Amino acid sequence: MSPTTSAPTRTVRIGSRKSQLALVQTYWVQEQLQQRFPQCTFEVHTMSTQGDKILDVPLAKIGDKGLFTKELEVGMLSNETDFAVHSLKDLPTNLPEGLILGCVSERENPADALVVHANHQDKQLETLPPGAIVGTSSLRRLAQLRHHFPHLEFKDIRGNLNTRLAKLDEGEYDAIILAVAGLQRLGMGDRVHQIISPEISLHAVGQGALGIECRAGDDEILELIKALEHTETAQRCYAERAFLRELEGGCQVPIGVNTKIEGDQLTLTGLVASLDGQRLIKDTVTGTAATAELLGIDLAHRLRQQGAQEILEEIFALVNRGS
Repeated sequence: MSPTTSAPTRTVRIGSRKSQLALVQTYWVQEQLQQRFPQCTFEVHTMSTQGDKILDVPLAKIGDKGLFTKELEVGMLSNETDFAVHSLKDLPTNLPEGLILGCVSERENPADALVVHANHQDKQLETLPPGAIVGTSSLRRLAQLRHHFPHLEFKDIRGNLNTRLAKLDEGEYDAIILAVAGLQRLGMGDRVHQIISPEISLHAVGQGALGIECRAGDDEILELIKALEHTETAQRCYAERAFLRELEGGCQVPIGVNTKIEGDQLTLTGLVASLDGQRLIKDTVTGTAATAELLGIDLAHRLRQQGAQEILEEIFALVNRGS
């Protein structure tokens, strides 16, 4: 279906979470597709997910993959919506039967950002004073930062970006860690005090990219959303997702990645960390971008052989005990 195809007008229903960031992302997708396919009408249908409703419990304790996606997926499977827009980092690597990842959009900067209280404008992550309280809801960030900065104190933080920034500005935290991409998309790029290097904190799988999920076999919808596919981002994210899938990791497991493509070569760095940050298992693989998923699987096997399996088993045991 090309932009010039004359076809009957049809209404395409887009599923989205209700958060400000989710809506900014979904409206961007809506606008891009409306420009490309004026013969269609694209409507946004919002819904709240479990992750949006439970805000007083750390993400790792609520558990379950699909925390921010399940309700959107039910909407597609029941034909209430035609596709859903996700922050790709929230989309589980194993999707429900009947659904596929149909498109990956061009990535924003996937790095983590340090955002500081006004009292620490002259500080960097490396120079925050001992005992400074740093807020993060991510075990991945927590484990890596504990490893590099054991003198800092880390405290869980939940809520949307505005809520987290308000807690910071009110003095509940000295600094918080957020995704650069989310701040940029909300026009808050000026709050990025420091972009944290991958040597300190590898980012989340899929961070910075949007993933559009749709029904398998719905070729008409798939053809529409593929107009927004960004090949290099997709290859990088497929490698990252294959790595995570092979390790069977979710939000309860500190797993980080970094990818880059130069020519036809894709380089993937991956990490598995213990919750206390004492042990970091890290390695890198390089190969052709066309074999992205195989590279992710290969790296997962390498880390398992280097000790990641023991860390994963310890974490899964804790989770199964309800810790």
